[in-house]
Amino acid sequence: MFTASNIHYELSDKAQGLACGGIGAMHLLALRLGLPALIDERLELLKIHLPYHESDHVLNLAYNVLAGGRCLEDLELRRTDEVYLNALGARRIPDPTTAGDFCRRFSEKTIRQLQELLHETRRKVWAVQPPEFFAQATIDADGVLVETGGECKQGMDISYKGTWGYHALVLSLAETGEVLSLVNRSGNRPSHEGAAAELDRAIQLCQEAGFQQVLMRGDTDFSQTRHLDRWNANPRVRFIFGMDLMPNLHIKADDLERSTWQPLERPPKYTVKTKPRRRPPNVKEEVVRRREYTNKRLESEEVAEFDYRPVACRQKYRMVVVRKNLAVEKGQHRLFDDYTYFFYITNDREHTPAEIVFSANDRCDQENLNAQLKGGVRALTAPLDTLESNWAWMVITALAWNLKAWFALSLPETPGRWRAQHRQEKRRVLRMEFRTFVNAFMLLPCQILRTGRKLVYRLLSWNPWQPTLFRLLGVLRC
Repeated sequence: MFTASNIHYELSDKAQGLACGGIGAMHLLALRLGLPALIDERLELLKIHLPYHESDHVLNLAYNVLAGGRCLEDLELRRTDEVYLNALGARRIPDPTTAGDFCRRFSEKTIRQLQELLHETRRKVWAVQPPEFFAQATIDADGVLVETGGECKQGMDISYKGTWGYHALVLSLAETGEVLSLVNRSGNRPSHEGAAAELDRAIQLCQEAGFQQVLMRGDTDFSQTRHLDRWNANPRVRFIFGMDLMPNLHIKADDLERSTWQPLERPPKYTVKTKPRRRPPNVKEEVVRRREYTNKRLESEEVAEFDYRPVACRQKYRMVVVRKNLAVEKGQHRLFDDYTYFFYITNDREHTPAEIVFSANDRCDQENLNAQLKGGVRALTAPLDTLESNWAWMVITALAWNLKAWFALSLPETPGRWRAQHRQEKRRVLRMEFRTFVNAFMLLPCQILRTGRKLVYRLLSWNPWQPTLFRLLGVLRC
């Protein structure tokens, strides 16, 4: 149904038209990558295409999110907006009920087929990146609870937090923020269930795309020791996983000589360009002291390492341990000193222990990605009635987030004096929160005109990101 191709943008002083004028640029990007044709060719869910094809349903859900939609019912606003339909060259688009029925047609097999199509598309985006892009692919894994208030949703269960819903597994590429894999599971399943198979698929994807090294990171739930030897056998694969504080590890750390411990100095979060400001009073700290609660305050950190062979492994690996020295206080009185350990197992023998710790801590940035998928994109929700249909909803709506990443990666880096500035812009767009991206590039008031063979998006307002948008349009229209 989306047949628009020869799209042009012009500036105008008129103040009426379409609110989400950036949707045309996103549709051009999808066409340039061949995503609609690929979906129609490989994904078979509809017996008769009257009037919609599979790509119409998939893009309809993704575009709804990019146009500012927050839920499935917002499709009703899109389908009744004549200017929106004209902007995409569509006579009609699926309504919320039809879109929900489409998601219910998915099975696990067809969902994975859709994910493979998205992988094929992302490889086209990666193929045009500079050589330094392929130095390393960092794959982060995490489990996310998807809470729901429904009572009749098939596959839902009680999580370890006592909430009802699903427990999604999310794999992402740290360098770009792309969602590489998203698996929906019952709410009572552990975080690591099925993670090894998904990590294997992600490793294969990155290696086939040409990445020289692959680094896997995860918290203590993902340190599946029976797979470490197999991953270590691949010279292009490294891993850093957290390890639970087991008694034998605690004893080994206690037995380390004092000379093996080195101070862990964390770099500042940012560089002060002017004069440093005085830190404001710590309100939480004052409340805890005034009410004489027991308070554990971090005094210092130290790092050390030793070789360790898990029971399920045949080889020894590098165990990096962080000791946090704590002061236990109550009110104004210091009671005693305490300490706690954090362990990280890795096959990386090149970097220092401090660098291993900092890399493991950087995995926490995936929590921000999960927050974007849950609150910004609304992908980690469960609006439908079965586990597979909600899984399909998660994968399709997460496509909106991936399209944002592909939008940023497709920005050209002009050689010469502007190369550094363009690379910085590309990085800023890639790191944008989803709502910021929508406001900067999608919610552009414009007028839709048909002149000759052209479909013209005439912009009615200006924002600082429009030069970046027009640089991308110049590439997409070549």
